[in-house]
Amino acid sequence: MNLDGPISNLMTTDVKVVSPDQLLVDLKHIYEQIDFHSHIPVVENDKLVGIVSLINFMHAIGAATLDDNEAVYQTKTVKDIMTLNPVTIPADATIRDAAKVLSSGNFHSIIVANNGEVKGIVTTTDIIRQLV
Repeated sequence: MNLDGPISNLMTTDVKVVSPDQLLVDLKHIYEQIDFHSHIPVVENDKLVGIVSLINFMHAIGAATLDDNEAVYQTKTVKDIMTLNPVTIPADATIRDAAKVLSSGNFHSIIVANNGEVKGIVTTTDIIRQLV
């Protein structure tokens, strides 16, 4: 494997994003999809402003059931639970660059963005799959 190859060869480009004002029920519906990764970029005016992890979501909903009508899904918004200023790498970064950032152990995905515009997302799992 060429670790110096571009991250664009490895990243997921069909990235679902949400806006800060969307309700948690919208996140719930994204997380209910099969094979969905656990991080969702938050975009406002076509610029990245945050990220929501599955952990953020699970903490926010507490003991809520899967019923869309639960109060937490209808009253809390993405901006209530998102992490601001997520770490990003540019689209011309290498797989090695992404691996170095991910190896810090602080998170498991990185948004690929140019000037705040989301181009893709890469996860530790993506890099491990390439290695094996």
